[in-house]
Amino acid sequence: MDVKLVMFKKDGQRKDFAITNKTTIVGRSEECNLRIPLLSISRQHCELVKTDDELQVRDLASSNGTYVNNHRVNEKVLKAGDRIAIGPMIFTVQIDGQPEEVAPVKTRATKAPPPLPTSEEEEEIIDLEAGGSDEEFDPISALEALATDTEEEQKD
Repeated sequence: MDVKLVMFKKDGQRKDFAITNKTTIVGRSEECNLRIPLLSISRQHCELVKTDDELQVRDLASSNGTYVNNHRVNEKVLKAGDRIAIGPMIFTVQIDGQPEEVAPVKTRATKAPPPLPTSEEEEEIIDLEAGGSDEEFDPISALEALATDTEEEQKD
C-alpha cells in the first residue's frame, strides 16, 4: 500500500510526505519520523500505523488532539481523501494514488505570544505562532526548513 500525506504551500505548491514505515510517529520531538517543529504540536502527537490493507491514526495523548475530517479522534481507520489535522497542519491522505486530485486546504493560525521554553529541546523549536495577531503563515515552511537543516548537517 502506497501512502502519502499531501499538503499545499501558501503559494499553492503541493508537497507530499511518503509514509513508508509500518509505524510513523508524528510530533515535534527529534525522535519522530515526521517532525513538525511547532509548539502547538505535542512531542509525540500521533502515530500512523500501516498494514497491507489499512492505515490507522492513533492520538498519543496529545494536548491539542488529532482530528480526522474535523472530528477529534483517539483512533481511526483512514480512507483515501480523509483530512488529518495535527495542530495547524492539515494533511490529505492519499492511498495508492487515490484520490487522484487533491485540492489545496488553506491553513491559518492566529499568532499568540510564545510560551516560555521548559527544556533545551523546546528552545530549538521553530515558533511560527509567535509574533503579531491574525497573520497567515505557510506551515509547510517549518518542515522544509527542518529538511534543509538536516541535509546540511549530513553534508558536514
